[in-house]
Amino acid sequence: MAKPVLLVTRKLPPAIEAEAARRFDATLNTADEPWSTDGAEIARRAAAIGAVGVLGAAGDRLDAACINALPASVKIISTFSVGFDHIDIAAAKARGIIVTNTPEVLSFATAETAFTLLLMAARRAGEGERMVRAGAWKGWAPTQLLGVTLQHKKLGILGFGRIGRELADMARGMQMEIHYRDVQRLPAELEKGAIFHDTDDGFLATIDALSMHVPGGAGTRHWLNAARLAQMKKGAIVINSGRGGSLHDEALIAALKSGHIRAAGLDVYDGEPQVNPGYLTLENVALLPHLGSATEETRQAMGDRCLQNLTAILIEGANKAPHQVV
Repeated sequence: MAKPVLLVTRKLPPAIEAEAARRFDATLNTADEPWSTDGAEIARRAAAIGAVGVLGAAGDRLDAACINALPASVKIISTFSVGFDHIDIAAAKARGIIVTNTPEVLSFATAETAFTLLLMAARRAGEGERMVRAGAWKGWAPTQLLGVTLQHKKLGILGFGRIGRELADMARGMQMEIHYRDVQRLPAELEKGAIFHDTDDGFLATIDALSMHVPGGAGTRHWLNAARLAQMKKGAIVINSGRGGSLHDEALIAALKSGHIRAAGLDVYDGEPQVNPGYLTLENVALLPHLGSATEETRQAMGDRCLQNLTAILIEGANKAPHQVV
């Protein structure tokens, strides 16, 4: 029996590519050429090989135009990510195309990245590393690069899902007090003593550091704007490892310049890979290149989930994939 034809849009971990090639007639992108940022090119390549499945990733332009141009043979889009805001879900549903993602396996790694940024911002680690590399360090000094300790500070977590709760567990080890804002209060066994806030203003006025973990989309776009930044304590810290579009870049840059926000740490950007140039000249912001899930173990697990989803639909003939979005 012929193997199902699969289009893979990005270079994946070697073991995942090998397994994809074993199970499917897979066209791989081993050089990681950036054609998947063009939706028309995704559709063209899928049509050229008669793909029944597309294994994509965050950053792919799987918008309505792309999905509507996919050949009728495509049954499933499996994204190598937990987020799926890069996929037009309504268009996929209208075409009867199943969309799957990779939930649960990347929560700890993404929380690690958020905590790394929190430490970098609080202790001015980026500034110090740049000083040493530039040969500008003249030795220890009593007032050099004074940061703030996280001990006994109030950490506010916006979005208390799996990632937010993993971050809370890490922060408790630093003796931080945990506060959270979400659409509803969680059961006590998930809160573990964290303090719930049902209003934005009360939440923002209380915390010393904010870590953002909300999904993308119109409902959260530019949530952290000038008005909400003004509600935060002077000297507070802002961390975003969730979705770049959930904060307003110009407002945060202005707050960093004025000193109202002490420091920030960012792993995601609005319109990435483009980064607002206003951040690049600021010393009080730590910038990472979307490393949230970038561990060997996590990316392997994400790939395994993609293959599980694809196998269920294309080989086993199931009506539903294990990690189906629509």
